[in-house]
Amino acid sequence: MKEIILSADGDSIIYSVPDAVADNLGEYCIEFCDNWLWKSPDAKRYRKGPGVCYNESDFIDYLNKYIFPEQKSVLVKNLGWTNLGKNLPSEYKSLPYFNF
Repeated sequence: MKEIILSADGDSIIYSVPDAVADNLGEYCIEFCDNWLWKSPDAKRYRKGPGVCYNESDFIDYLNKYIFPEQKSVLVKNLGWTNLGKNLPSEYKSLPYFNF
């Protein structure tokens, strides 16, 4: 398990996720928001009119339920508002970051 930072135009939140997710964060996030949310019958609740409504915790739920149910991702720490990662504390700047 490795740490990453996720946000959805709000607080930056550190999560512990499977290594494969941390090592390929962009790919997993894009698959979630550009494919799964729009096409999976399991994602129907996120579809609102012509768009979708979700946040970073929904991505973590997706990982835990559909992608890595045997390796649960967990919230580690909320860093608060970091200006979309621009103002991260120095000890977290090396972590993979994705803003939805």
